[in-house]
Amino acid sequence: MKYKAIIFDLDGVICFTDKYHYLAWKEMADEIGVYFDEVINNRLRGVSRMESLDIILERSEKEYSAKEKEEMAFKKNELYKKLLMQMTPADLSDEVKNSLDKLRAMGLKLAIGSSSKNTKLILSRIGLEGFFDEISDGTNITKSKPDPEVFVKAAQMLKLDPEDCLVIEDAEAGIDAAVAGGFDSAGLGEASKHGKVTYPLKSFADILNVVE
Repeated sequence: MKYKAIIFDLDGVICFTDKYHYLAWKEMADEIGVYFDEVINNRLRGVSRMESLDIILERSEKEYSAKEKEEMAFKKNELYKKLLMQMTPADLSDEVKNSLDKLRAMGLKLAIGSSSKNTKLILSRIGLEGFFDEISDGTNITKSKPDPEVFVKAAQMLKLDPEDCLVIEDAEAGIDAAVAGGFDSAGLGEASKHGKVTYPLKSFADILNVVE
């Protein structure tokens, strides 16, 4: 087998929390009178909370202080966490769960590499608490994708080199991060169209064909 471990992005790969991010950012943007829609929301995928806020505030006529920005980001996250409580194990598809179980049965190490600071909360809501061998997320990194830090740290936690790990991503910034870190990558959705993706995937279960 070519790989010893697989590092998964969370949002858009294991489960879908885009709608909750969108609703939370939309409520915050409406409150300060800044236009926000699905197109702008797509630019926030794989990007840290503070960088996402900066993208939203591009349309603001007002300049905000660092303290005000921190307060807005905090408020958005509180709204988002409330929305996440609506998630249940039904938000984990059978295809993803069955594929994860098969990958585990092959003897592969499985890790998460996500910029989200709510990774553990999301995993517990969808019934995957304690499932992954290691979790590298927004709580232990200082740079978000396309910087490779989150994947590099996941590999270090697994005590493996990047070439031993396959990164699964749905965002182009995630593929950029994998390439920058020296990882092979498999792309879902928009990431499958990235010029440097190692394996374009049509579905999550296609990962099994890549590693077998």
